[in-house]
Amino acid sequence: MGCYNSIVINSDADKVWNVLKNFHDLSWSKNVVTKVEIVGSVSSNNIGSKRILNDAFHETLLSVDNVGKKFTYSIDDGPTVVSKENVVGYIGEVTVFPVTENNTSFVLWTSKWDSAKESGVADFCNPIYHALLQDLKSHFA
Repeated sequence: MGCYNSIVINSDADKVWNVLKNFHDLSWSKNVVTKVEIVGSVSSNNIGSKRILNDAFHETLLSVDNVGKKFTYSIDDGPTVVSKENVVGYIGEVTVFPVTENNTSFVLWTSKWDSAKESGVADFCNPIYHALLQDLKSHFA
């Protein structure tokens, strides 16, 4: 069970990572994220940082690896299909890889979960991740 989405970005990995690593700033995704509510006092790059996206997705930053250009987060609650009543153990992971041939980046956005009472989690989430990655690509165009 999981989601897999990827894209090549026309910018070097350090620049892409510098945009993505700020857990509280999704201003680069104007077509998907209309509101980010910061929850609590943990800063945006620290484990335990929390946010609510579009008044719907409650997420927590679980790990940050600046050397490996990767972070993981949980969806703690959300719309019915990813709600805490339906999904157990939802973990998303975003990784930026350098493409050395032409100084671009490969961004991989995956997610997995332990179980879901109802099917359709991947069908719901994959289009969202695809759209987020398209916005990210446009941000660097």
